[in-house]
Amino acid sequence: MSGEHDTDTPGTPDTPGTPDLIIGIDLGTTNSLVALCDERGPRILPDAQGRALLPSVVRLDPQGEAPIVGHDARAHAVEYPTETVFSIKRLMGRGYDDVADDLRHLPYKVVSGEHDTARVKVGDQVYTPQELSAMILHALKEQAEAALNMPVRKAVVTVPAYFDDAQRQATRDAGRIAGLEVVRIVNEPTAAALAYGIGQGKGAKPETIAVFDLGGGTFDISILQVTPAAPGSADGGEEDGHRTTDSFFQVLSTAGDTHLGGDDVDRMIIDLVLEEIRQQHGRTLTFPPSTQQALRTFAEATKIRLSAQDSAQLQIDLGDGRLYDRTLTRAELEEMMRPWVERTTTACRQAMRDAKLTAEQIDRVVMVGGSTRIPLVRRVVGEQFRCEPYVALDPDRVVALGAAVQASILAGTNRDMLLLDVIPLSLGIETMGGAVAKLIMRNTTVPTRATEMFSTSVDGQTNVKIHILQGERELVADCRSLGEFELRGVPPMPAGIPQIEVEFLVDANGILNVSAVERRSGKRAAIQIMPRYGLTRAEVDEIEQASYEHALEDMHAHRVIDLAVNARLDIKWIREAMERVGDSLDSEYRTHLEEKIAQLQQFIDGSRASAAGVDADAFYAAKDALDRESVRLHEIAIAQSLREEGVEAGSGEGG
Repeated sequence: MSGEHDTDTPGTPDTPGTPDLIIGIDLGTTNSLVALCDERGPRILPDAQGRALLPSVVRLDPQGEAPIVGHDARAHAVEYPTETVFSIKRLMGRGYDDVADDLRHLPYKVVSGEHDTARVKVGDQVYTPQELSAMILHALKEQAEAALNMPVRKAVVTVPAYFDDAQRQATRDAGRIAGLEVVRIVNEPTAAALAYGIGQGKGAKPETIAVFDLGGGTFDISILQVTPAAPGSADGGEEDGHRTTDSFFQVLSTAGDTHLGGDDVDRMIIDLVLEEIRQQHGRTLTFPPSTQQALRTFAEATKIRLSAQDSAQLQIDLGDGRLYDRTLTRAELEEMMRPWVERTTTACRQAMRDAKLTAEQIDRVVMVGGSTRIPLVRRVVGEQFRCEPYVALDPDRVVALGAAVQASILAGTNRDMLLLDVIPLSLGIETMGGAVAKLIMRNTTVPTRATEMFSTSVDGQTNVKIHILQGERELVADCRSLGEFELRGVPPMPAGIPQIEVEFLVDANGILNVSAVERRSGKRAAIQIMPRYGLTRAEVDEIEQASYEHALEDMHAHRVIDLAVNARLDIKWIREAMERVGDSLDSEYRTHLEEKIAQLQQFIDGSRASAAGVDADAFYAAKDALDRESVRLHEIAIAQSLREEGVEAGSGEGG
């Protein structure tokens, strides 16, 4: 996936000293992020170590020392279980009785405060959820200021769609305590849609959007009606259900489960391991808190590995020379996860019933939350809504990126990042030798689709890497890499035999879907990308100008590379034919072939050093000469094959 342009290193923003600079903040239950949107598009502002996610965790000192926020607080949570506060978002704007069911999951103490509000007590100190959330917001504010090298005073902050007025006001109060003016509260599903530019392009049409948000501990599904603004309409309103940026977003329904997320899958893996250890060794293991935390980390790593691979090796040293060792396959884990995923689909059906809609009436599905990386989740969601889910943006970051988009509009920043109604730069894939095969040319109107057939270049190749590129030059080194994926499990065949169909599909929102299928086996793989992110108009103009300046040398290099690839295959096939016919070739003809092969090989070797120094016309002439010389060889090989088949047939009849 293309996420390389979503983060930025510390530096000065494009408009230093801008008084109305507004950041976007995703104040999350598990992790929080801060982002900025300028002419290059929205990007996450990382901390000094380059980390995008800030754990929404605060460690409080009973003696009143300064709180510790983020990574360090989470890393030592096992050592300080009653002083470490997490999931504070669940207490925001809630009464003590409202959160009674959550208290059994929290190791820290929650007490009833003024007006029966839920508060956290550590030692003799009592903290409101707003104060604790303010500590997280202040850490994000400092992170943004360090990355931008300038003060930050205003922010757009996101909240779940189901947050009521009390919870929204509590979020505003937290911002004020942190020294931030919260200029807009935006629903998380609306922010996710904004990050993808839904409803913002020229000629955008009304759409119904489903936002599927599955994180570590919670799940919610929101159905939104998006109505593009009429030309000249002004920004107004405050929350969803009013106008946001250029469009009108209305939440039609929400559903979900506050205790459903990726943590459940981690526990499934832990339970499987412990049960199998009990069965194999006849013992039930008990672990101290530090080992429990290590086991959770181990299970999470296994889950992540199985999202990318078909199997994962599990090994645990039990001591006394005993070892738990087994391979867990993705298929096994998916079978365990089926009931878990079914709980999300039940909520989706409920949300659609509440919105009085069917799956066919949902135009797009946007995936949010780290657990939506699980292949089974993406597959089931696609089946449920009968469309390909939007996964081009990092699901952990998409809400913060959308908040930054909203912030840029309120700040008056130029958000005309690139036209959404045309492809700004050509799109293609890498071919043998580092050349680029373009499938969609620049300035093509969207939506658009293109397909092309490719094959392998190595005998027995079972995995094929598809590298997606953007740009006007002819070589990979001169183009912008958007992402890559692998088509796995291709049946081993001679080079050039597999038929790999690559399809590029760009929808009306500028989302690029690239799929590859090997037609004989049906093996398929795909990736989704937002090719316009991270480019300014000036950069697009520079790329276009460079393509004009280097046009002749680029075309020459591409031609030489293609000649070298095809020539290598020609020589391979000719040598295989010479082996098959053996002594059927007279020595004079064999010598002629060897001479032509040697002449062509010289051009191939020369192209490896530098394509610029190769005479392409002479290269083509040498290849053509070998092709013509080998016609007789192929005729001899075909005739010999027919004779052998005839002998075998005759032997069968005579026997």
